[in-house]
Amino acid sequence: MKAYHYRFEKVLTYREQEKSETEVEFKNAVTEFETLATQLYDLLKKKEDVLGEQQERMAIGFTIDEMHHYANFISSVEKKIAELQPLVMKARSKMNWFEDRLLEKSLEVKKFEKMKEKDREHHRAEMEQLEAIQLDEMSTLKFRRRENGW
Repeated sequence: MKAYHYRFEKVLTYREQEKSETEVEFKNAVTEFETLATQLYDLLKKKEDVLGEQQERMAIGFTIDEMHHYANFISSVEKKIAELQPLVMKARSKMNWFEDRLLEKSLEVKKFEKMKEKDREHHRAEMEQLEAIQLDEMSTLKFRRRENGW
């Protein structure tokens, strides 16, 4: 009985390697997106907190300098938010692109694994058939030896 060897083993290995590399790239893209999204969230939260503090201070009363300080700070935060939003959108697009690629690579690997499983099953059936033929031949030879008196 000959050992099983999958003819597309190198292709399967290559596809699995591509999938692994894509997984790493996807994880990096997710990390980048999470970092940028967290920065954006923090800025938005800071702006909200400062606006709330400004409203409280307005109810109590505060100086023109303090008002300018709040206005400048809010303007600065809004500028940073405006700079960060396109980066977050780009990171999200990149993450989604890698997610699609990872799905595609996973499907390719599954196809080759399925083909390998079918090929292995075919090989097993073929080996069983050969074994049955050999057993039949051995039985026939044994029967003839008994008939001929060997």
